[in-house]
Amino acid sequence: MAKYIAQLIIAGTQVVGRAFARALKQEIEASQQAAQRLGNAKTRTERVANQKLGLTLDEAKQILNISKLSKEEIDEKFDSLFKANANTSLYIQSKIVRAKERLDHEINNPEPKKERIKEDVGSSRNT
Repeated sequence: MAKYIAQLIIAGTQVVGRAFARALKQEIEASQQAAQRLGNAKTRTERVANQKLGLTLDEAKQILNISKLSKEEIDEKFDSLFKANANTSLYIQSKIVRAKERLDHEINNPEPKKERIKEDVGSSRNT
């Protein structure tokens, strides 16, 4: 009887250990992907905006399905997508709102090209 209890405890410990290892591996992969997403930003201001708003500029463009930044096109796509998903998924609606916020941030806070060039040159020397 004690032998079976010991085997049961060992088997249970192995299952929990494997589950913990799998969860740890997934967490490490997720953190590496997040770091890579932030690392792909060309300038410091882009990295800050990506981190603050949770989306890169390219992701926001893909969500709203736009190719160039124009306030009218952003508003038009936002309204149509938001209304189309009004009765379906709050998750999708939140992604649409975040994409619009990211694109609005980019339109309202364009970074001068001279600063971008200086930061790009500085960051390439540091690596």
